[in-house]
Amino acid sequence: MKKNYRVLASFKDFEYAFDAIKDIRSERVMGVSIDDVTLNSPIEHPEIDEVLGHRPVYIARFAFFGALFGLVFGFIFLASAQAGFLVQPVGGKPVIPLVSNTVLIYEMFIFFAVWSIFFGFMIMSGLFKNSMSILFRRKRKLYIESVSVDEVAVIVETDELLIGYLKELFEEHHAVTVKWEKIT
Repeated sequence: MKKNYRVLASFKDFEYAFDAIKDIRSERVMGVSIDDVTLNSPIEHPEIDEVLGHRPVYIARFAFFGALFGLVFGFIFLASAQAGFLVQPVGGKPVIPLVSNTVLIYEMFIFFAVWSIFFGFMIMSGLFKNSMSILFRRKRKLYIESVSVDEVAVIVETDELLIGYLKELFEEHHAVTVKWEKIT
Protein backbone atom coordinates (compact mmCIF):
# COMPACT_ATOMS: atom_id res chain seq x y z
CA MET A 1 0.00 0.00 0.00
CA LYS A 2 1.34 3.41 -0.91
CA LYS A 3 2.11 5.77 1.95
CA ASN A 4 0.76 9.11 0.77
CA TYR A 5 0.34 11.03 4.03
CA ARG A 6 2.77 12.21 6.69
CA VAL A 7 1.60 12.74 10.29
CA LEU A 8 3.63 14.86 12.73
CA ALA A 9 3.05 14.88 16.48
CA SER A 10 5.06 17.06 18.85
CA PHE A 11 5.67 16.14 22.48
CA LYS A 12 7.02 18.13 25.43
CA ASP A 13 8.64 15.08 27.02
CA PHE A 14 10.78 12.36 25.46
CA GLU A 15 9.08 9.65 27.49
CA TYR A 16 5.71 10.41 25.91
CA ALA A 17 7.25 10.27 22.42
CA PHE A 18 9.07 7.03 23.22
CA ASP A 19 5.86 5.48 24.58
CA ALA A 20 4.01 6.42 21.39
CA ILE A 21 6.78 4.85 19.29
CA LYS A 22 6.69 1.73 21.44
CA ASP A 23 2.95 1.43 20.80
CA ILE A 24 3.58 1.75 17.06
CA ARG A 25 6.34 -0.85 17.34
CA SER A 26 3.97 -3.26 19.10
CA GLU A 27 1.66 -2.91 16.06
CA ARG A 28 -1.13 -1.21 17.93
CA VAL A 29 -1.92 0.62 14.68
CA MET A 30 -2.09 -2.04 11.98
CA GLY A 31 -0.42 -1.02 8.73
CA VAL A 32 2.23 1.21 10.31
CA SER A 33 5.67 -0.28 10.87
CA ILE A 34 8.64 1.10 12.77
CA ASP A 35 10.38 1.77 9.43
CA ASP A 36 7.77 4.46 8.70
CA VAL A 37 8.63 6.38 11.90
CA THR A 38 11.12 9.25 12.19
CA LEU A 39 12.01 11.10 15.38
CA ASN A 40 13.16 14.73 15.29
CA SER A 41 14.80 16.21 18.35
CA PRO A 42 16.81 19.35 19.07
CA ILE A 43 19.34 17.29 21.06
CA GLU A 44 20.87 13.85 20.67
CA HIS A 45 19.62 10.90 22.68
CA PRO A 46 21.55 7.62 22.70
CA GLU A 47 18.46 5.63 23.69
CA ILE A 48 16.75 6.45 20.37
CA ASP A 49 18.45 3.44 18.77
CA GLU A 50 16.85 1.18 21.36
CA VAL A 51 13.39 2.60 20.65
CA LEU A 52 13.56 2.92 16.85
CA GLY A 53 15.82 -0.04 16.23
CA HIS A 54 18.88 -0.20 14.00
CA ARG A 55 18.72 2.02 10.91
CA PRO A 56 21.07 1.55 7.95
CA VAL A 57 23.89 4.07 7.50
CA TYR A 58 24.84 4.85 3.91
CA ILE A 59 27.54 7.49 4.48
CA ALA A 60 30.27 4.82 4.68
CA ARG A 61 29.42 3.79 1.11
CA PHE A 62 29.85 7.37 -0.06
CA ALA A 63 33.24 7.49 1.67
CA PHE A 64 34.36 4.19 0.14
CA PHE A 65 33.42 5.10 -3.42
CA GLY A 66 34.83 8.62 -3.05
CA ALA A 67 38.13 7.23 -1.79
CA LEU A 68 38.22 4.67 -4.59
CA PHE A 69 37.54 7.39 -7.16
CA GLY A 70 40.27 9.55 -5.58
CA LEU A 71 42.75 6.70 -5.77
CA VAL A 72 42.07 5.96 -9.45
CA PHE A 73 41.66 9.58 -10.49
CA GLY A 74 44.77 10.65 -8.57
CA PHE A 75 46.94 8.05 -10.29
CA ILE A 76 45.53 8.71 -13.77
CA PHE A 77 45.68 12.48 -13.34
CA LEU A 78 49.30 12.50 -12.16
CA ALA A 79 50.45 9.88 -14.66
CA SER A 80 48.84 11.66 -17.60
CA ALA A 81 50.24 15.02 -16.50
CA GLN A 82 53.76 13.63 -16.18
CA ALA A 83 53.67 11.45 -19.28
CA GLY A 84 52.26 14.19 -21.46
CA PHE A 85 54.75 16.84 -20.45
CA LEU A 86 57.31 16.65 -23.24
CA VAL A 87 58.62 13.19 -22.54
CA GLN A 88 62.37 13.49 -22.31
CA PRO A 89 63.89 10.43 -20.66
CA VAL A 90 67.01 11.45 -18.84
CA GLY A 91 69.60 9.05 -17.47
CA GLY A 92 67.33 6.08 -16.64
CA LYS A 93 64.82 8.08 -14.57
CA PRO A 94 61.22 6.85 -14.93
CA VAL A 95 58.73 8.98 -16.85
CA ILE A 96 56.08 8.32 -14.17
CA PRO A 97 57.82 8.09 -10.76
CA LEU A 98 55.53 5.99 -8.58
CA VAL A 99 57.42 6.51 -5.33
CA SER A 100 57.11 10.28 -5.35
CA ASN A 101 53.53 10.13 -6.63
CA THR A 102 52.26 8.05 -3.70
CA VAL A 103 51.97 11.10 -1.45
CA LEU A 104 49.97 13.02 -4.04
CA ILE A 105 47.77 10.00 -4.78
CA TYR A 106 47.14 9.62 -1.05
CA GLU A 107 46.11 13.28 -0.83
CA MET A 108 43.67 12.84 -3.73
CA PHE A 109 42.38 9.73 -1.96
CA ILE A 110 41.60 11.73 1.18
CA PHE A 111 40.32 14.77 -0.75
CA PHE A 112 37.68 12.88 -2.70
CA ALA A 113 36.69 10.75 0.30
CA VAL A 114 36.01 13.87 2.38
CA TRP A 115 34.04 15.61 -0.36
CA SER A 116 31.97 12.51 -1.07
CA ILE A 117 31.15 12.22 2.65
CA PHE A 118 30.08 15.86 2.69
CA PHE A 119 27.85 15.60 -0.39
CA GLY A 120 26.57 12.19 0.72
CA PHE A 121 25.48 13.71 4.01
CA MET A 122 23.81 16.61 2.21
CA ILE A 123 21.92 14.25 -0.08
CA MET A 124 20.93 11.65 2.51
CA SER A 125 19.77 14.19 5.09
CA GLY A 126 17.55 15.98 2.59
CA LEU A 127 19.27 19.34 2.98
CA PHE A 128 19.45 19.87 -0.78
CA LYS A 129 15.72 19.22 -1.05
CA ASN A 130 14.90 21.56 1.84
CA SER A 131 17.18 24.32 0.60
CA MET A 132 15.68 24.14 -2.89
CA SER A 133 12.17 24.45 -1.46
CA ILE A 134 13.28 27.50 0.53
CA LEU A 135 15.04 28.96 -2.50
CA PHE A 136 11.90 28.70 -4.62
CA ARG A 137 9.70 29.88 -1.74
CA ARG A 138 7.72 26.72 -1.37
CA LYS A 139 6.42 26.78 2.17
CA ARG A 140 6.75 23.62 4.19
CA LYS A 141 3.38 22.69 5.63
CA LEU A 142 4.47 20.04 8.07
CA TYR A 143 6.76 21.99 10.36
CA ILE A 144 6.53 23.15 13.96
CA GLU A 145 9.09 25.71 15.13
CA SER A 146 9.02 24.52 18.73
CA VAL A 147 10.60 21.21 17.65
CA SER A 148 13.79 23.14 16.93
CA VAL A 149 13.82 24.50 20.48
CA ASP A 150 12.43 22.21 23.16
CA GLU A 151 9.96 19.65 21.78
CA VAL A 152 10.30 16.24 20.18
CA ALA A 153 8.51 15.36 16.95
CA VAL A 154 7.43 11.93 15.81
CA ILE A 155 6.76 11.76 12.08
CA VAL A 156 4.93 8.78 10.60
CA GLU A 157 4.35 8.06 6.94
CA THR A 158 1.02 6.34 6.42
CA ASP A 159 -2.04 6.17 4.22
CA GLU A 160 -5.21 8.23 4.61
CA LEU A 161 -7.21 5.57 6.44
CA LEU A 162 -4.85 5.43 9.43
CA ILE A 163 -4.59 9.17 10.17
CA GLY A 164 -7.44 9.05 12.70
CA TYR A 165 -5.94 6.09 14.55
CA LEU A 166 -2.55 7.76 14.72
CA LYS A 167 -4.10 11.01 15.94
CA GLU A 168 -5.87 9.13 18.76
CA LEU A 169 -2.66 7.31 19.65
CA PHE A 170 -0.63 10.52 19.79
CA GLU A 171 -3.28 12.37 21.83
CA GLU A 172 -3.42 9.44 24.25
CA HIS A 173 0.32 9.94 24.83
CA HIS A 174 -0.08 13.69 25.51
CA ALA A 175 0.92 15.12 22.14
CA VAL A 176 1.00 18.92 22.09
CA THR A 177 0.07 19.24 18.41
CA VAL A 178 -0.80 16.77 15.67
CA LYS A 179 -0.57 17.79 12.01
CA TRP A 180 -0.64 15.91 8.74
CA GLU A 181 -0.02 16.63 5.09
CA LYS A 182 -0.41 14.86 1.78
CA ILE A 183 2.91 13.80 0.26
CA THR A 184 3.17 15.01 -3.30
